[in-house]
Amino acid sequence: MRDLPVTDPGTPDHRGPAGYLRWVLGTQAGSIAFATVAMTLWQGAQAVLPAVVGAAVDAGLTRGEPPALAGWAGLLMAVGCVQAVLGVVAHRASVFNWCAATYRSAQVVADRAARLGAALTRRIPSGEVVAVGAHDIDEIGELAEHTGYAVSSAVVVAAVGGWLLYVSPPFGLLVVIGVPLMMLGIGPLMRPLQRRQHGQRELQSKLSSRAVDIVSGLRVLRGVGGESLFGARYREESQAVRAAGERVGRSEALLQAVGTLLPGLLTVAVIWLGARLALAGEITPGQLVAFYGYAGYLAIPVHFLTDMVRRYVAARVAAGRVVRILALPPDRTEPRRPAPGPSGPAALYDAGSGVRIEPGVVTAVAGTDPDDMLRLAERLGGYEPGRVDYGGTDLAELSEAELRRRILVADNDAWLFPGTLRTELDPGAAGPEGEARVRAAVHAACADDIVAALPAGLDGAVTDRGREFSGGQQQRLRLARALLADPEVLVLVEPASAVDAHTEAAVAERLGRARAGRTTVVLTTSPLLLARADRVVFVSGGRARASGRHGELLRTEPEYARTVTRGAEPS
Repeated sequence: MRDLPVTDPGTPDHRGPAGYLRWVLGTQAGSIAFATVAMTLWQGAQAVLPAVVGAAVDAGLTRGEPPALAGWAGLLMAVGCVQAVLGVVAHRASVFNWCAATYRSAQVVADRAARLGAALTRRIPSGEVVAVGAHDIDEIGELAEHTGYAVSSAVVVAAVGGWLLYVSPPFGLLVVIGVPLMMLGIGPLMRPLQRRQHGQRELQSKLSSRAVDIVSGLRVLRGVGGESLFGARYREESQAVRAAGERVGRSEALLQAVGTLLPGLLTVAVIWLGARLALAGEITPGQLVAFYGYAGYLAIPVHFLTDMVRRYVAARVAAGRVVRILALPPDRTEPRRPAPGPSGPAALYDAGSGVRIEPGVVTAVAGTDPDDMLRLAERLGGYEPGRVDYGGTDLAELSEAELRRRILVADNDAWLFPGTLRTELDPGAAGPEGEARVRAAVHAACADDIVAALPAGLDGAVTDRGREFSGGQQQRLRLARALLADPEVLVLVEPASAVDAHTEAAVAERLGRARAGRTTVVLTTSPLLLARADRVVFVSGGRARASGRHGELLRTEPEYARTVTRGAEPS
């Protein structure tokens, strides 16, 4: 069998959950067909066993033919061995389909998330994204896994029904009519189950979002005494999820109960009819044993068919979540004819706020509203719609690759990834020159003490998200990484908000030297950073109100002074 897909997963169908499920199953039609054939042969071998046992009973007990009995016994053993081998193949094929469908869904969701970037969590709660990755793609994988079981079960039930029609028309009619009636009896239970599963998933995603918010802001919540309040809200919402889960559980239990009851009724009917026919002499004792065997055997494929109903409902709800992410439009679209961009240092002008960033200098932007500053950073980086002129070219006219090469936005939400510290800061660092560049950036970010504290220095290990470092240490490492990227325009969002005043002053002093001749934007209200900037722009109400040096603005702009001194009198 072929390996799991590891390249482009293709283009999924966005036309609703059913379309997405068709796409997933269609992309692995070959492996599903192989699994279906293997499972059909496996279940077919099981279906042969009652007939072989019945023939052995007639040969040994009814006709008293020991050689024939030995032959049928040998055949029974051979069929059992074949069934064992086919069971291994069928199970492996079904697990492969589960892995392939789950991985393919993870691929397309991760690909879309990477393309959307910050737009994803602005439009969908982070808990929803977590729930899709942790739960929904697994449901889709289980549908792919059990599709072969369901199709092979339908084939085997039809084959057994046809054989029973040939041997005994009453028995055949009982199976041919009874199984479709059982499936029709389960149908009305699908819609309530789907509705309740959808409701539970909505509550589950909200609860996950609440958990993410609490964990990410735990230090702040403790500082303002809000930990107990948010904890109480989490407990309340978790109880709502529990109640919704109980409702889903009742629906699933009812579905499974009906799925057990109906095959049981069919088994009772087969036993009753077989006994009547045997007493009337219309079937042999061996055929009666075979029919009883089929009565028990048919419960297996019928269970697969009824279980497929439940799995399809769950997968359809899960696919709806995946499609919701896939259908999100990006903040920016790739231009058909990308512009080349400025050939040298150029000014940036944000039409939404009126902020102008001069080339080759450090410009600090101080604002009264932190949200305005975040939106400005996203516009300057081309992440949020809005006219931003870069040397006479709108950022929207640049290709994605060109934009990311020229402009880098470094905020405090950026992750540190596992690996060595050296490769985390600069994956391309090599040789003495690369070593010197990394050391210079680490010094500019005042992170020398962090490197010195690691037993292996720059070759020390960094865990996922840099959890072994404090908030201030992570912030300085992120700054060093941004400086090593050395873009034409570097936008820093509060790059020293988590460090002490002494370190903040050192960062402010070294940043200008490290970025000499390059365009640098620092969004901050820190007096230490503002005092070291070549130029300061003050934003109030979303618009640029004044610009100049920090000391000048302190004297001439009272609102600026109140903003950067937190209401205290400037010295």
